[in-house]
Amino acid sequence: MRPDSESIRITRGRGGEVEVEFDDAFDSFATDFLRRAGFLFEPSLRGHWIRLPFDMGEEWENEHATWAAEMLTAAHYRVDLDPSLRTPPSDAAPTTTGRLTRTAMTAQPPPSTAARRPRH
Repeated sequence: MRPDSESIRITRGRGGEVEVEFDDAFDSFATDFLRRAGFLFEPSLRGHWIRLPFDMGEEWENEHATWAAEMLTAAHYRVDLDPSLRTPPSDAAPTTTGRLTRTAMTAQPPPSTAARRPRH
């Protein structure tokens, strides 16, 4: 655990939104992890409201909340993740579609010598 870190709580709010609460002021390192996991930072009267986008589906929210908790824990933050948000461990970060996609690589033939401009 980071000696200077307080607990970071990732919970599902009363309205169904997934949000983050800090015991103390949050630092830029934790902020970077949360942004990478898809959390939004919106100004509010009490500072910032940190939450995932609405209406992405519970599975997507759970994946991103778990991923954020795993990244923060690996960086030695103390994280309290709501048990209802926990997903089984995965080998990769979640994607926007919830599944990994791979792009095909195709070999391109070299340009023909006839298509090249003559040298002067």
